Amino acid sequence: MKYETETLTRRQEEIYNFLRDHQEHFSTAPTLDELCKMLGVKSRGSLHKHIQALTEAGLIEPAEKRQRGIRLTSYEVNHVDELPFLGRIAAGSPIEAIEIPESIEVPQMLRSNGQCYVLQIRGDSMIDDGIFDGDWVVIEKREQARNGEIVVALIEGREATLKRIEQCPNEVILYPANSTMKPMHFSPEQVQVQGVVVGQMRSYR
Repeated sequence: MKYETETLTRRQEEIYNFLRDHQEHFSTAPTLDELCKMLGVKSRGSLHKHIQALTEAGLIEPAEKRQRGIRLTSYEVNHVDELPFLGRIAAGSPIEAIEIPESIEVPQMLRSNGQCYVLQIRGDSMIDDGIFDGDWVVIEKREQARNGEIVVALIEGREATLKRIEQCPNEVILYPANSTMKPMHFSPEQVQVQGVVVGQMRSYR
């Protein structure tokens, strides 16, 4: 089966992440009404549309009469891989990324086919892109990025930050996704791309 995760909306990703992160704590699979209460959603119809989209993407099992609640597919429950967890990175003023010899489980759908690793976000400069303090981001290790991608940028070989990048012939601009913060301007030799965001995880505990 092909998993069409690229077409999910941000809200659908949040619902999927909630189900995935809480599946071990459900005594039984939650019903649509129960899930509405858990997520604080007032419109049952709106949630149903999101669940249908997740079903069509192959992430949730199709509803059947014998099935009481909403369940992730067996693939999504069981198919995980561990990736290196390389510490915490600023989504605000640049700070040094601290390497930690740990690993973290990441479903295949949240990683690319390239070499990947995980960083945890510190700060709020990317909140308008839905990346919040405490989130984990899955990074594909790359030294080049396309304009508009969210990257791990190493500044002057010392400090790392997570920003959206724009590369011009004589300048590199790192854009926060927070209306209260200003872009950061550097010469090309000051910035080294260390990876591009390909996935994101969040805990609601």
